[in-house]
Amino acid sequence: MNTKKPLILISNDDGYHAKGINSLIDMLRDIADIIVCAPESARSGFATAFSATVPLRLKLRRDEVGMQMWSCNGTPVDCVKIALQELFADRLPDMILGGINHGDNASVNIHYSGTMGVTLEGCMKYIPSIGFSLCDFSSDADFEPLRPYVRQIVQKVLSEGLPKGVCLNVNFPKLTEFKGIKVCRMAMGTWYNECVKQRHPHGYDYYWMTGSYRNDEPEKEDTDNWALTHGYISITPTRIDVTDYDLLRNWQNKF
Repeated sequence: MNTKKPLILISNDDGYHAKGINSLIDMLRDIADIIVCAPESARSGFATAFSATVPLRLKLRRDEVGMQMWSCNGTPVDCVKIALQELFADRLPDMILGGINHGDNASVNIHYSGTMGVTLEGCMKYIPSIGFSLCDFSSDADFEPLRPYVRQIVQKVLSEGLPKGVCLNVNFPKLTEFKGIKVCRMAMGTWYNECVKQRHPHGYDYYWMTGSYRNDEPEKEDTDNWALTHGYISITPTRIDVTDYDLLRNWQNKF
């Protein structure tokens, strides 16, 4: 690796083979050295989960000038934890990136997302971290329109950094052209009808997890959901500290 270039760790929750992560590598190879450690298969919805009961393995998939790609049989967070210890022994990454995810991670989806699990894990290690997602679940989604914006955001954070304990959740609408970028808060929303019950021929019930999303404040124009539905890229600064300071102040000295 070139010590004069920034060093970036990339992971995801769609697997090392996914088009999104390979598109992200291609977008950034000329401005950074890259080490990828990503799940060997899809791990969507694993959030910040890590493996405590099964052994994990690393496998080198590609070894090229300025880029190594490893797969791991664990969760997205497992990938970050193992990579930081085993693949960055001599130099920590200047940045950790999750994505590019095949699907929306705006609003409450941040709490379920393995892509944002990568980002939050990096943030908890005090490394500037960004999660990128495209609102298109197709395995062959078109990531090329994202290129100039991904590069702009990455270069800005590499240059200026982020506050300690803060990472970025970046979502792109499914468009070929964008109206611009909105820095905004996450929308409050709710998932409902979250499972489908079916009867197995062997005589027992089983369930598929599914669901529909409802934006609970569609009239609010300062949210990520509003930005995305109106053609804007959303950037939501996201804190590791989830303390509610208003309630903290109100409840102090009441017990």
